[in-house]
Amino acid sequence: MKKPELTAPAGACDCHIHIYELQRYPLASTATFGPPQASWDDYLQVRHALGLERAVIVQATGYGFDNRCALEALALSQGTARMIATLRADTPLAELRKLHEAGVRGVRFMMIPNSGGVMQWEDLQPMAERIAELGWVINLQLDGRELPEYEERLASLPCQVSLDHNGKYLTPVAPSDPSFRSLLNLLERGHVWVKLSAPYETSRSGPPHYDDVSALASALAAANPDRCLWASNYPHPGRTDQPDNAAMLDLLAHWVPVEADRRKILTDNPARLYGF
Repeated sequence: MKKPELTAPAGACDCHIHIYELQRYPLASTATFGPPQASWDDYLQVRHALGLERAVIVQATGYGFDNRCALEALALSQGTARMIATLRADTPLAELRKLHEAGVRGVRFMMIPNSGGVMQWEDLQPMAERIAELGWVINLQLDGRELPEYEERLASLPCQVSLDHNGKYLTPVAPSDPSFRSLLNLLERGHVWVKLSAPYETSRSGPPHYDDVSALASALAAANPDRCLWASNYPHPGRTDQPDNAAMLDLLAHWVPVEADRRKILTDNPARLYGF
């Protein structure tokens, strides 16, 4: 397995991975695509090759509200991982506290159309209020071009919020675009974070540097490195053109040339947000 040129600092964290055990945990009826088999042991090989020590397991949309597969991987991590679950808005506080003890640190809201997400916008405020006292994060994925519409709603939430994949602009915009300014505004609020990850999902310019999306990632890191995270998006579900994990990590050096800022993004920021 290829290793990156970038040497990760101690405690470096991959902030967005998925685990699939397809024979033991069948997909939910809401699943919209067939993901690859990807066990925790499979991922550990990737993590070792990348020189990382921690991970955040994000509940796969294909499993809907069935968190068993991700929770099993969380237990297998022996404290080196945290987890983002998909939970109903009326989940009892006692259950939330039990999940917190297991290492869960947030709730996923997948709002991209036809992606298999099961949460609704009307669930956002009630869920945010329920998880605020636990210090949890709303892990949100939406088309970044819609951020002006949702900026004030997200700014007013009482909990932490993280936005996936450089804002996930389904058609990449210029850093001067008003919708990107909305993302920068949110980062300045002090409770919003963004993952520098998965440029291949939205880029029109393509590899190796995904210049259109890289311009956004670089601008985010330059504007607010204290609010950026990095993630591999392993195992790159829904992709037939699998990107190289080492190349994804090496892109971080392209986006963030200052080593001290990379240390924040890989180690310090995830430690603060997810409680490592």
